[in-house]
Amino acid sequence: MDRFRPPREILTAGGDKMEITEILKPEQVLLGVRAASKKQVLEALAEHAAEMTGESERAIFNVLLERERLGSTGVGRGIAIPHGKLTGIDHLFGLLFRLQAPVPFDAVDEAPVDIVVLLLAPESAGADHLKALSRVSRIQPRRLVFCRNAYPLGRRAAKKARSRSADSRSEMPP
Repeated sequence: MDRFRPPREILTAGGDKMEITEILKPEQVLLGVRAASKKQVLEALAEHAAEMTGESERAIFNVLLERERLGSTGVGRGIAIPHGKLTGIDHLFGLLFRLQAPVPFDAVDEAPVDIVVLLLAPESAGADHLKALSRVSRIQPRRLVFCRNAYPLGRRAAKKARSRSADSRSEMPP
């Protein structure tokens, strides 16, 4: 079975490296999401992103819908990368969904989508947004197959996060 090895870092406009885990944390990976249409996928993304960012669900949905009107974010091989810029956030934000069943998404290869990676950026993100989008889009599709095979990135990443948290607590002075 292929194991998912996400790109570890993204170069920002200033040349700084950003860990992919700064955009996609374990709690931002959701498996078995129910949606029957592209619109329902976008609504679910907006709902979850709103809960995690504190931004308006309607504003997020509108940004995603506006972007989809420019052209589908379905990149092929069952993967879509909806993205947009949002005024109220101050950092890049991501979500990864594995849908319970593939849905039509008007993808470039016309294949239905079951892996969805959301990327939201601040209005001021400029080149950082584009670099992050480029980096996410270059993740080899075969590496995202882990979602279809129910290989849970979330559990692995959560374990690493707990380990790092325990390490940092042990280094703190009493």
